[in-house]
Amino acid sequence: MNLSVGIVGLPNAGKSTLFNALLKKQVADTAPYPFCTIEPNRGVVPVPDERLSVLAETVKTSKITPAVVEFVDIAGLVKGAHRGEGLGNQFLAHIREVSLICHVVRFFEDENVAHPEGKVNPVSDIEIINDELILADLATLEKQKPPKGKVEKEEAIFWEAVNILKKELNRGKWAREVELTEEQRNLIEKLCLLTNKKVIYLANLGENQLKKREEILRDFPFSPVIPLSARLEEEIVALTEEEQKEYLGDYQLERSGLERLIRLAYKELGLISFLTAGKKEVRAWTIQRGTTAKAAAGVIHSDFEKNFIKAEVIFWKDFVRYGGWVKARELGKVRSEGKDYLLKDGEVVEFRVGS
Repeated sequence: MNLSVGIVGLPNAGKSTLFNALLKKQVADTAPYPFCTIEPNRGVVPVPDERLSVLAETVKTSKITPAVVEFVDIAGLVKGAHRGEGLGNQFLAHIREVSLICHVVRFFEDENVAHPEGKVNPVSDIEIINDELILADLATLEKQKPPKGKVEKEEAIFWEAVNILKKELNRGKWAREVELTEEQRNLIEKLCLLTNKKVIYLANLGENQLKKREEILRDFPFSPVIPLSARLEEEIVALTEEEQKEYLGDYQLERSGLERLIRLAYKELGLISFLTAGKKEVRAWTIQRGTTAKAAAGVIHSDFEKNFIKAEVIFWKDFVRYGGWVKARELGKVRSEGKDYLLKDGEVVEFRVGS
């Protein structure tokens, strides 16, 4: 499955700087004024996964294909975006397409970089964006028409959900926070409501603020939040892996912002990776936690799901310990699982399929 993360925030919050750092190249036009990003910049980056190189060494292959994340750098929203202010309609449409929202919040002070509201106020900035997303969703809900004539069961359930959502969103709630039945929630999926998406907040700190991040974020009322400096993330791009570790260590950080963001995105969306390992290739595949072996086979190829027989499964550390498939099978360490087996993160799988 494809994971896409939309980077949003007020103009000049540091979105494009972060995007440049994430892609490890200058693909977004950064400038200290609003709307330097008109069309969303898109880029695909590999998911950092140290297991893949170890597996590749075990099976003696040079081809590694990691899972990937698509990042979408969406131009800055402003007050009135739901009415089309600041190209708002166009940008809100781009947010509808992503799996998860990454909200970049400006904490850094820089008199050379204008703030659209005149001063840096992280909580107020978040509320501006949140209000715009709620208002955009209310506009979507208002467009829904009540069912007429002989009403089907699904139509009645959908309309009831629409009315519940309108009431709760007018109170400031997000759609994902509203209590709905499973059937109601499934039926409103077609509306692609913005506030039905999960959000990760990125606190964009100045480098001088980074070491004080715990103190600065102690009373921050939004979660989950990742503290980072987009400028620092951009600076370490050109460094070697060892130099990056040393640089991040100066700020008491174990991982880059990219790694922390992807790990948290996977957690928030309930995603895991299963692995395949052979002489031709080692590869990571992204699935939803709770996916059956048969459905996971379909991620590789639809014919694999259609003709599924069984899945041969071993945890990746055991695979490495026993030197690959041959020895692991000889020692009886490889399990045969049926179509309803739920794959776990880090399991190496070989699917057996019929013709």
